[in-house]
Amino acid sequence: MIAISNILIPLLVLGVVLYGIIKKVDVYDVFIEGAKEGINIGISIFPYMLGMILGINILLKSNFLDVIFNFLKPLFDFIDIPIDILPMALLRPVSGSAALSILNNILTNYGPDSFIGRLASTIQGSTDTTIYILTLYFGTVGIKKIRYSLWAGLIADLGGIVASIIAVTLIFG
Repeated sequence: MIAISNILIPLLVLGVVLYGIIKKVDVYDVFIEGAKEGINIGISIFPYMLGMILGINILLKSNFLDVIFNFLKPLFDFIDIPIDILPMALLRPVSGSAALSILNNILTNYGPDSFIGRLASTIQGSTDTTIYILTLYFGTVGIKKIRYSLWAGLIADLGGIVASIIAVTLIFG
């Protein structure tokens, strides 16, 4: 059986090329111009990506998260929320791929139909990579004053986490 993407993606590319030919556009030259712009964008984004990756690695390697988990474990036990959700909730605003990796581990260890699996999936869907967005996109276009955007994004992420906990607890708890 052939996957739909094996057929759909080449058909999509062919459709774009045919549309360009119909509109009398030099498709190859336009493609090359776009590739050049992509390389320039990649070069301009690189320092921001490098700084963000360095910061994430320092956070992960410093064992700072372990200190936070040990401090918050009694609270999580009291409100009957698994502490294993905390790494994902803390890293989601910083790194989508790190949060997705933690989600994958939770789903592998506990299963997708477990309370923590449903909670982790809901948090993943209801929060965003706020710091990643601010670092990459704001840095690329030269926006320096991000204070209000940062607070608004982090408060929205916190709201998404709290709403996820409430919703999953009410529905599946």
